[in-house]
Amino acid sequence: MTALTEQIALASDTRSSRTAPSKGLDRVFQLAALGSALLVLLVLAGILGSIIYGGWPAFREFGFGFITSSAWNVGSEQYGALVAVLGTLASAFLALLIGVPISIGIAIYLTQLCPGWARKPVAMTIELLASVPSIIYGMWGLFIFAPLFARYIQIPVSNVVEGLPIVGTILYARVPSGVGVLTAGIILAIMIVPFVASITRDMLDQIPTVLRESAYGIGCTTWEVVRHVLVPQASVSIIGAIMLGLGRALGETMAVTFVVGNANRLSASIFDPSSTIASRIANEFNEADGMQLNALMALGCLLFVITFIVLIIARLLTRRAKVA
Repeated sequence: MTALTEQIALASDTRSSRTAPSKGLDRVFQLAALGSALLVLLVLAGILGSIIYGGWPAFREFGFGFITSSAWNVGSEQYGALVAVLGTLASAFLALLIGVPISIGIAIYLTQLCPGWARKPVAMTIELLASVPSIIYGMWGLFIFAPLFARYIQIPVSNVVEGLPIVGTILYARVPSGVGVLTAGIILAIMIVPFVASITRDMLDQIPTVLRESAYGIGCTTWEVVRHVLVPQASVSIIGAIMLGLGRALGETMAVTFVVGNANRLSASIFDPSSTIASRIANEFNEADGMQLNALMALGCLLFVITFIVLIIARLLTRRAKVA
C-alpha cells in the first residue's frame, strides 16, 4: 500500500513538473498564432492604406468623373478609369464564359469517364498548365496565337458580319491584328482552367460513392447522375472554384498586357484592342509621376474594390448554395 502511494505521488510530481513548461509552450504557441493573424491584417491594412493615400489626389481632382470618364491624356493631365475598368470586366467575363464549361467538363471526365490508365497523365497535364508562368502565356498569345487568330477568325468573321446590326458591332474588327479583348479573354481562360478543373475534380472525388452507385442502380444515365447528383452535391465548391478563377482573371497582368492591345479606346467590338487596370499600371507605372502616378494608384484602388465585391458575391452565392 505504501509503495502504491509513493508511485502515485511520484507520478503527480512528474505531471506537475511537465505541466509548467507545457503551459509556457502553449502560451507561446497562442501568441505566435495571434501574431501571424495580426500580421496578415496589418499587411492588408498597410497595402490598402498606401494605395488609398496615393490615389486620393486623383479622386479629389476628378471626383466621380474619374470612374465615368474614358479620357487618359498624360499631356493635359486628364485621367479616367472607364476604359480600363470595362476592359478588365469584359476580359474576365469572357474568360469565365470560355473557361468554366471546359473546366467542369474536364473534372467530370476525370472523375466519371476517364479510363484508369489515362487519369493520372491527364491530371498531371492539367497541373502542369497551372505551373506555367503567365509571361509564357503572354508571349505565346502574342507571337503564336494572335496571328493565327487574326488570319483564321477575325478576318473571316469580320467579312461576314460587316454591316449587320448588333452582331456586326460586336464581332467586327477595325484592324484585325489578332490582339484585343477576346484574345485576352481566351488566354485568361486557358490560365484559369487548371485551377477551376482541379478544385472541381477534388470535390467530385469526395462525393460518397454510394450516391453515384444508387443513382446508377435505379437506371440513371451518366448525364443524369452528373446533373442531378454530382453537380448539386459539389455546387458550393464549384462556385468557390469559379470565383477563384475570376479573381485570377481580374488581377492577371503580364499575359493580358501582351495580348489586350493596350489601347485607351471604348469599343463595342470584342475584337478591338483595349486595356485593363493591371495592364495600364504595368505599362505606365515605371515612368509615372505627379498626377499620372496618383491616377494609377487610384486604378489600383478600383481593382481592390472590384476584387472585394467579387469576394462578397462569392460568399453570398456559397451561402445560398449551402441553404439550398
